Amino acid sequence: MPGTVNQSSIQKVDGCLRAPLCWLFAPRCVVCGDAGMPGRDLCAGCHADLPWQGSACSRCALPLPQAGLCGQCLRHASPLDAVHAAFDYAFPLDRLLPRLKFHRDFAAGRVLAQCMAERFAALPRPDALVPLPLHRARLRRRGYDQALELARPLAKALCLPLRTDVLHRSKATAAQSRLDADARRRNLRGAFTVNPAAPLPAHVVLLDDVMTTGATLHAAAAALRNAGVARVEAWVCARVA
Repeated sequence: MPGTVNQSSIQKVDGCLRAPLCWLFAPRCVVCGDAGMPGRDLCAGCHADLPWQGSACSRCALPLPQAGLCGQCLRHASPLDAVHAAFDYAFPLDRLLPRLKFHRDFAAGRVLAQCMAERFAALPRPDALVPLPLHRARLRRRGYDQALELARPLAKALCLPLRTDVLHRSKATAAQSRLDADARRRNLRGAFTVNPAAPLPAHVVLLDDVMTTGATLHAAAAALRNAGVARVEAWVCARVA
């Protein structure tokens, strides 16, 4: 019958195509282009050579010769209880993160989220993972939020509640990359608000792609603290020295 013939043909075609398609779309390393590890667009060599963060300040993740608190954190209180970074901001992170942030390279983002899951798996689990939000005007221009693109697979891998309803970016600010540290802090005053209708977790981890001076994360953490969140930490993909 025609229906039987058509069904049989489709099955044969699917069977013939399955192996070539697996070969065509086999994982390729986003760093060097060689074959990736099973299920990952990253090869074993590049995975080992990534600038995984070593000793760092426990409060702001600034790279240090040995673990402890940096001078800045000893002198000034922070609204963040701790910051953890998967990587130092060095090659090839200084290429991969801009590919995600500005060029829609979601394969790079997926690889970085997988690496973050490896690094953060042993940390105390928060009540919620909250990606640092973009202002709606910037979100419209870019079309996606890079922090959310990292947070989704990370939350899934670590079985963490992902909350996008808690924190909002209520003020459109100038790009932080163009400003010095003092100007960054002034630029972010009043930039974040907490949704009064959202139930607040006691322990929140803010998720962002890169931490430079920490001004953005501090502003977001201060808003959460003022709203009544007891503990606020940050997990970032990379920390600038």
